[in-house]
Amino acid sequence: MAGHVIAVVGGKGGVGKSIFSANLMIAYAQNFRQKPLLIDADFNSLGDQNIILNLNPQRNLVDATKLQGTIDLKALSGIMGSGSVGFNFISAPRDMNTARDIDVDGYGKLLKASQNLFPWTVVDCGSSMDVLTMKTFEAATVIFVVTTADLIVVNQTKRVLAKIQEMLFPPEMVQVVINRYSQNTLITPQMIQKNLGRSVFAAIPDDPATCDAALSKSTPLVVSAPTSAAARGYHELVRKMQQVGLLESLAKLKKPTGVAAKVQAQGGPEQVKMEIGGAASQNANPLRGGAAPIDAWTAMKLRIHKGLIETMDLKKTNTDTADPKQRAILRDKTQKAILDLLAQEDTASLLPTRDHKAQMVKEVLDEALGLGPLEDLLADDKVNEIMVNSRDQIYIEGGGKNRLSKVTFSSEQQMYNVIERIVMPLGRRVDEKTPYVDARLPDGSRVHVIIPPLALRGPTITIRKFPKRRLEAKDLIQHGSATEEIMDFLRLCVEAKLNIVVSGGTGSGKTTLLNVLSNYIPANERIITVEDSAELQLGQEHVVRLETRPKNIEGEGEVSIRELIKNCLRMKPDRIVVGECRAGEALDMLQAMNTGHSGSLTTLHANNPRECLQRLETLVMMAGLNLPSKAIRETIGSAVNLIIQQTRMSDGSRKITYISEVTGMQGEVISTQDIFLYKEEGFDKSRKVLGRFVPTGFVPKFVEEMEAKGMRISRSLFSPKGPAQAAG
Repeated sequence: MAGHVIAVVGGKGGVGKSIFSANLMIAYAQNFRQKPLLIDADFNSLGDQNIILNLNPQRNLVDATKLQGTIDLKALSGIMGSGSVGFNFISAPRDMNTARDIDVDGYGKLLKASQNLFPWTVVDCGSSMDVLTMKTFEAATVIFVVTTADLIVVNQTKRVLAKIQEMLFPPEMVQVVINRYSQNTLITPQMIQKNLGRSVFAAIPDDPATCDAALSKSTPLVVSAPTSAAARGYHELVRKMQQVGLLESLAKLKKPTGVAAKVQAQGGPEQVKMEIGGAASQNANPLRGGAAPIDAWTAMKLRIHKGLIETMDLKKTNTDTADPKQRAILRDKTQKAILDLLAQEDTASLLPTRDHKAQMVKEVLDEALGLGPLEDLLADDKVNEIMVNSRDQIYIEGGGKNRLSKVTFSSEQQMYNVIERIVMPLGRRVDEKTPYVDARLPDGSRVHVIIPPLALRGPTITIRKFPKRRLEAKDLIQHGSATEEIMDFLRLCVEAKLNIVVSGGTGSGKTTLLNVLSNYIPANERIITVEDSAELQLGQEHVVRLETRPKNIEGEGEVSIRELIKNCLRMKPDRIVVGECRAGEALDMLQAMNTGHSGSLTTLHANNPRECLQRLETLVMMAGLNLPSKAIRETIGSAVNLIIQQTRMSDGSRKITYISEVTGMQGEVISTQDIFLYKEEGFDKSRKVLGRFVPTGFVPKFVEEMEAKGMRISRSLFSPKGPAQAAG
């Protein structure tokens, strides 16, 4: 029967996974009287296992990967070391130059051969998700992820688990083990299970005195102190594996293939060890299947940033203060510290000019106090949207067109730092349990973040920038989104307290139009805005802004848009502006429109006015009250007065394509009538959409009510034979 490969990876450097690997292997040998193999594939430590086992074979893993022909016990005999308690050991190389010569394909061949030669092959993979680790995972029956009862370690362990998930290895294959666990710690296995979203397979008791004594004698703990609590923990672990048939059941799982080759081709996925908690260095990941070391510029930047953290204790410094004076003082203080650290560096070759030095200072400042490489994109007025697909692929949108930016992140850890800087001031969180979040930047820009395991290529960040200057109607007219006559008409509709729904697709400009319309509300009226992420920029002073709140770490405390709408009805609003209706809050919004809160504004996703009404009906059903369809339609027909359809055209421009009145019910159907349309008339030489805004000839029913209030509206505005409308 084929043997099993047991991969051991650390959730973070320093969790004791090397000691765990050695003692696990020997506990197996002692319990089942069989001779296992231990492979030290941790090329960051380069020889820790030699100290733990007190073995120093003349040859190492690199030599084993270069064996030609069939790999059998005879071929391995000159490479392996043997322990007195009955095990074999292949050591890691003792220096980095030798490590660079490893043959990755030969390593895979060695693992395959070991399954035919040994009942167990335990592989110490270190704490990095590199090509050797992935090669081990491909051959492994089980992956033990070693963590400790420490919040920082557990947090880093989540990233390791996310990496494994990203590579599509079966979740059952991954087993979590708590090392050095003490009953006196405040963090229980149950808390760790809840945080990681995975059950804990075993906990090895903390026994520091016994462990230190074993290390000082270079004798594994299960050999030097067989009756200690920690030794019993290892024996119970291997027996449990046998009793539950863990390896036999996991051996039947279908595992992905070619993962290591993919990682090798991509040069990752982890170019800097900081990404999963290891120490970052210029030589991190030196061989790992061709992954290149980080460049000298990035290496210097990482050193300066690390020194900055130590010098200023940035982790305890409030870098997100909203006070401009405090931010300026902090920036000056940080800049001085960076210059002091640069003075200790040899900068002659890397920073030959003052401009190079200034650029280095700026990049470190941006990472320490801002959003790192995104700062320049956020400052660029020509960039409307930033789309981070992965750490080395950032797209931007400008002028309605997407293009690849030259800007990249140096590591995924840098991305996580940026994400934390965005969400923390808002009291929000993003982790494996809640792997996505909506947030906003101080300037109102909308941010969406989604991380592994949902995002397979690593953290993904999407930022929809809000203009530094609040857009006004004249800006929409200038960009061809509407005509002056149409915007004047919409201003009158808002002033007349019509209930308006702005409909459109993603990125069509719904929120921008809603913002413009909201600024038409008279300044003496009390306005209450309700949003998922507060981004409306109203110019009036009498405004109350409400924002939803997600669940806290215990899964409690969530406040939804629906609850906020119910609350704002008790706050004597003259106008209610809801950023977007996505679910059951649509019912509460319609009820507010029908019960004395006219003049309300909201947006929702739809492709045309008819679909808007259908979607509104669907959203009301999501309230869960089981209302008859006819009752829902009657509510919509009496509540909504006007639908404005916003569309993103094929050339990237945004235009109002429909303005439609909701005229009530006709039988079982909500009746609508188009007032204005945008008619496309082809393209110019640069493929820009040509067209014009035209009235349909229909005069809205609410015009008479508006005129009764003293508003003057020219009926020629609605005539197809009226003044020619501006071309788009």
